[in-house]
Amino acid sequence: MATASDGDKESAAPASPPPQLESFLSIGLDQRTAENALANRKVTANLTAVIAEAGVTRCDKSVGNLLYTVATKYPTNALVHRPDLIKYILSEKIKNSAQLDAALTFLSTLGPDSLDSVKFEEACGVGVVVLFEEIQSTVTDVLNENMEAIVEQRYRINVGSLCGQVRKRHPWGDAKSIKEEIEKRLVEILGPKTEEDNAKPMKKKKEKPVKVEEEKTAVAVATPEEEVNPYSIFPQPEENLKVHTEIFFSDGNIWRAHNTKSILEKHLEATGGKVMTRFPPEPNGYLHIGHAKAMFIDFGLAKERNGHCYLRFDDTNPEAEKKEYIDHIQEIVTWIGWEPYKVTYTSDYFQDLYELAICLIQKGLAYVDHQSPEEIKEYREKKMNSPWRERPFEESLKLFEDMRRGLIAEGKATLRMKQDMQNDNKNMADFIAYRIKFTPHPHAGDKWFIYPSYDYAHCLVDSLENITHSLCSLEFGIRRPSYYWLLAALGQYQPYVWEYSRLNITNNVMSKRKLNQLVTDKWVDGWDDPRLLTLAGLRRRGISAAAINSFIRGMGITRSDNSLIRIERLEYHIREELNNVCPRALVVLHPLKVVITNLDYGMVINLDAKMWPNAPDSDGSAHYKVPFSRIIYIEKSDFRLKDSKDFYGLAPGKSVLLRHAFPIKCMEVIYGDNADSIVEIRAVYDASKATKPKGVLHWVAEPSPGVEPLKVEVRLFEKLFLSENPAELDDWLGDLNPQSKEVIKGAYAVPSLASAVLGDKFQFERLGYFAVDSDSTPEELVFNRTVTLKDSYGKAGPK
Repeated sequence: MATASDGDKESAAPASPPPQLESFLSIGLDQRTAENALANRKVTANLTAVIAEAGVTRCDKSVGNLLYTVATKYPTNALVHRPDLIKYILSEKIKNSAQLDAALTFLSTLGPDSLDSVKFEEACGVGVVVLFEEIQSTVTDVLNENMEAIVEQRYRINVGSLCGQVRKRHPWGDAKSIKEEIEKRLVEILGPKTEEDNAKPMKKKKEKPVKVEEEKTAVAVATPEEEVNPYSIFPQPEENLKVHTEIFFSDGNIWRAHNTKSILEKHLEATGGKVMTRFPPEPNGYLHIGHAKAMFIDFGLAKERNGHCYLRFDDTNPEAEKKEYIDHIQEIVTWIGWEPYKVTYTSDYFQDLYELAICLIQKGLAYVDHQSPEEIKEYREKKMNSPWRERPFEESLKLFEDMRRGLIAEGKATLRMKQDMQNDNKNMADFIAYRIKFTPHPHAGDKWFIYPSYDYAHCLVDSLENITHSLCSLEFGIRRPSYYWLLAALGQYQPYVWEYSRLNITNNVMSKRKLNQLVTDKWVDGWDDPRLLTLAGLRRRGISAAAINSFIRGMGITRSDNSLIRIERLEYHIREELNNVCPRALVVLHPLKVVITNLDYGMVINLDAKMWPNAPDSDGSAHYKVPFSRIIYIEKSDFRLKDSKDFYGLAPGKSVLLRHAFPIKCMEVIYGDNADSIVEIRAVYDASKATKPKGVLHWVAEPSPGVEPLKVEVRLFEKLFLSENPAELDDWLGDLNPQSKEVIKGAYAVPSLASAVLGDKFQFERLGYFAVDSDSTPEELVFNRTVTLKDSYGKAGPK
């Protein structure tokens, strides 16, 4: 037998590469990625299938990398709409990894349902163009929010974290442009790198953490978007005292704390150097989700710094306040997960505030005015002083005493601060400190005929309670000059003031006035209507405090106030929490009768169904019994007379699988009075389960012959308003969604739900997450749909 010599072996042609390698390289994959794909048989097969589905022999690297990601994340049978996704990639409607992640998240929860292209494109930012000017503006905001850290860390600042903060607000923005703009701006801020910047940092030896059992809070476990401590933007108390040592008023708007040494010493003696915050709601309505953000900031900062937070009722207007609101606020603060250091009322300080007002009059810094509201408005617009501004302080003292004793009629006099009527900031135009009101106070009784305004009382009570951080939303920024003006005029301790962006969510109103109008005029069913974003409404709908806090924490704390948060972002956090805590159950909303003709009358088969999909079969506590009998019910929408390729329900001559049970095949349709009225389907079941249909339906059966299934009421909720920002509309009530609530009286449920009580939550398979409503009775259970199963918000961020 002839053999090749060694020389022949050396001159032989090298082995040809696998045919797939050339295919993988042709779509733009680099050599290493392509070879790694070949090393895994499943990836090789799946990537080959994706390239074949795409029908491409060559494409741009960016497109090829996206196709590679699709192939490595989902096999063909795990992503029903993969062909649609590939079309979007090839047309470059989906052109970056953030869009692809959002698309995969959307499609992975869709199942066999038909693809709603409008919702899909909205979910993954198709067609969204982020202008470079928008990126520049957001980079400016992010750098300003992180300026203290930038100045301290210089070029060692984590650029990736800064990029991530910009990407949160512009998930579809070009990542490269964002990074380049941040790096360019850092050079402008910091100048050229110094020797110290170029020096390698000393590595610190890692210390083993001390195991401490920390108290659990209502805040959910941090996710990747929550890794940055949201409270790091606030200075420590000692930083507050060192940095803010003078008061700035160059343009009448930028004011900061200025405290003398003696005032600071007295303050520190009272606080022991601890952070002291306050959550100051006005008891004139129920709290909404915006207040959850305020609580997260006020209570959360105090907890994070081992300090204290007051719950202080800002009860300066007796006409709008009710004990109902006070009781609700205390109860809901506890429910959301916070424990106040003390519960106080502004009215606790009415005597102190009155005495300080007298002091201001004596100093010539306040006067009694007799202008009407219309005259005050006119004089402010014209920047004119009140005719009574220069009256002798003795006269103002006597008139103020007459006001206190109820000797002057309502509306005939006010006490005003003597500030600066020519200031462009209208809040510095001699704001009103006291008004006359002959109304008993729900907390202080009938002692007072004069009541302080918010502008007068708020800063003084902050000072009297030794608050270190006075935190409020951005619309109160205009009040900062008058806040510090008053404290400086009286020589009082001055807290550190910081304003943050308020929470605005699409398709809702957040104004207390508008919420009150919706409730009072009965556009909704009370303050706890599940369609409202009041905390009582969210709780009644079945949303937990943990989900709300997770949502709030995920947004962080910023001063950016130029965008709405999409409601889908809140729903994402709700699903994340409910998916882990809700047992599964079967419920049919619109029942259609199906008779199983080959199952004997009177025969009932008790089947095992899992409440928890991932529970082991051996865990009996994770199962519940589902009766399967001759008469079952399916959803009307799951039956069609005419079948189609994209329909996975039941049709004449077609088979489907009943969830947790058997395949059934439609054999006959029984009509009512006309051809459009279907009253009954007759079918046969496959006891051997040899049939393998694609469609899977939920269902409910008669628990025993002739006995109707458990009947429940189900309430479905949609967005309360049709427009994303109804608050901007003149006729905002005209934007109410007439289909925001649907009540279904005759839904059928499995028998295991009969024992459900208020507070119980379930996933009704294929329908969504539901919670028992407070309207439930022993005779009839009522369930609210908390949120649907479909998710239009992914990890890529809000749309």
